[in-house]
Amino acid sequence: MSIDKKRVQFRAPDRLINRTDALATVLGEDRTDILVTALREYLQDAAHDDVLIQEIAAAYYDDEISYNQLKALVGAKEAANFRVLKQQLDEDFIEDIAEE
Repeated sequence: MSIDKKRVQFRAPDRLINRTDALATVLGEDRTDILVTALREYLQDAAHDDVLIQEIAAAYYDDEISYNQLKALVGAKEAANFRVLKQQLDEDFIEDIAEE
């Protein structure tokens, strides 16, 4: 199974990179493996943080992120729930405007 990969570049404090390199040495992995694992775990934890989930949902409702981005962050089931709620909110808004 081939996984598409994207090259990213960022700046990080020397101390953080030194710790990453030390852990990579201990585990016999490279820096990229350590960073990818850390990022994956952070995103997984974020998907279970209620406050952050509400911020993600608000970004979706405000069209700051797409449905696919929402699904990648919170999972398919939760994203589907937010999509239904957004549609309901949009329908209510249209009805409110029509009544004015």
